[in-house]
Amino acid sequence: MSLQVDLLRSSFNKIKPQADEFVEKFYHNLFSDYPSTKPLFEQTDMSAQKKKLLDALVLVIQNLTSTSVLATALKQLGERHKGYGILPKHYPFVGNSLIKTFAEFLGPDWTPDVQTAWLDAYGAIKDLMLQGAEAG
Repeated sequence: MSLQVDLLRSSFNKIKPQADEFVEKFYHNLFSDYPSTKPLFEQTDMSAQKKKLLDALVLVIQNLTSTSVLATALKQLGERHKGYGILPKHYPFVGNSLIKTFAEFLGPDWTPDVQTAWLDAYGAIKDLMLQGAEAG
């Protein structure tokens, strides 16, 4: 699969000015749509967690063409998430919430091509993180 680097970068750049609101809305969507995920964050500093999510998205966008860097980072992230009790069944919840949040923030810029680009990107992210979780 080849990722749509230009579409991913341009769409992410459109939400960057509202990055704090974006991550806030992401967690709102996650917890509202999938209440079973909320207990996973009971002992979590949510301010720090929101920054970590944003940092992870920036890492992905900055390294879309550096596949070895990105693969290593995402596998390590998956291994850490396994230690937090995150199971493979949780990954679709995160993906759905991420896509929903992008759609809300991008509005008319959320085209079918942009949606496909983010669905493909999240699929690749999920696969690499799960590889790291399985190896760890």
